[in-house]
Amino acid sequence: MSAAVTSPDGVLAVRPETAVLALFGDHVLDRGVAVSTVGVVAVLGSLGIGEHATRTALSRMGRRGLLRTVRRGRQAFLGLTEHGTAVLRDGRRKLDSEIVERHWDGRWTLLTFSVPESRRADRHALRTRLGWFGFGPLRSGLWVSTSDADVSATLAELDLLEHAEVFRAEAFRWTDPARIAREAWDLPGIAAGYEGLLQRWSGGAFEHLDELSRRILLGAEWLLLIRRDPVLPSVLLPEDWPGVRAAALFRTLRRRWERQADERAARLLEFIVDG
Repeated sequence: MSAAVTSPDGVLAVRPETAVLALFGDHVLDRGVAVSTVGVVAVLGSLGIGEHATRTALSRMGRRGLLRTVRRGRQAFLGLTEHGTAVLRDGRRKLDSEIVERHWDGRWTLLTFSVPESRRADRHALRTRLGWFGFGPLRSGLWVSTSDADVSATLAELDLLEHAEVFRAEAFRWTDPARIAREAWDLPGIAAGYEGLLQRWSGGAFEHLDELSRRILLGAEWLLLIRRDPVLPSVLLPEDWPGVRAAALFRTLRRRWERQADERAARLLEFIVDG
């Protein structure tokens, strides 16, 4: 499911779950606090997300093991689980990382796997996780990456270590690394996503929103984009890669809105010490 969608009139809308993750990433993660459910409903309400949709999303995230409820009298607060913390830390690492690989040694990681048809759900889960780690499908059962990301923990979690092999190799003879990149990833589609962000956020289209709402909306869109981006070396990318300009704009806007967003969050959210 996409993190954010654009409606026919060009207005960017954020999905409730992604808005919650963006909010918790900024104001709950690694702070030792839980936040009031009522406050979360109020913050998402500023984005046009109704109370029912917000509470449904919170319940779903609880069932997925991302959030847990903390009771203080009659009031409900929400804290991150260990799994939720790990997910948000990984997301923050992606948010803070470079958009282009600067130190590529020319070698590729090759991952090949064969998962029985009876384990189709595990195969789908593996493909989804590999995309997050920057792998792209080159051939049936063969995924490639320019990084040396260790996916052994993911394979072990899915009980697929015995069904996969991993290699480090260089392109040889007639094999063109840039062609591999074009085949493994939808580079035009990724570039179009970055161009869309630049167009939407450069013209002040969201000035009607408060700074907290803007940070949530921008963060949600950025997470959607970087989930698709394998962060390739510049030698494999088209010239004037728009991801570089989009990343600069993203970080500039987030810094610009940080103080006002924190002040609004302090007004709308009620925090308690968690644990």
